[in-house]
Amino acid sequence: MTLRDRLTDLGMLAMNGVHRMLLVTTRGRLGWTIGTMAAVELHTIGRSSGQRRSTMLTAPIHEGGRYVLVASKGGDDRHPFWYANLVAQPEVELTIRGVTRPFRARTASSAEKAELWPRVIAAYPGYRKYQTKTDRDIPVVICDPRP
Repeated sequence: MTLRDRLTDLGMLAMNGVHRMLLVTTRGRLGWTIGTMAAVELHTIGRSSGQRRSTMLTAPIHEGGRYVLVASKGGDDRHPFWYANLVAQPEVELTIRGVTRPFRARTASSAEKAELWPRVIAAYPGYRKYQTKTDRDIPVVICDPRP
């Protein structure tokens, strides 16, 4: 792993820590939205460790109980760790405004992504910039509620 990769990973970890601190210090009054996007806490099972992992993310699209996530990692050439975890184990949980519920996550098909992408970048234009920074096709993840 290169120094740049390590710094990117540390930066992502720090942003997650700051986001969690904001939620804790404001007792959840701030931090559950970022602009027009919902903020969610994604809970996955580590593909190697088998341990529960959590990360704060934004959901540029959320409707009808479905949440859409973007595995951008800021335009890095590598997929985020959370994405690899949910590909390995798609049964995930999302915490939304302090309530944790079960979901099934899947990578959007090419057709689904083509339909969703304009809405994703309308919610946060930075995603378009992230895609131009990498040759990696940034996955769009659809999280559907489980009973």
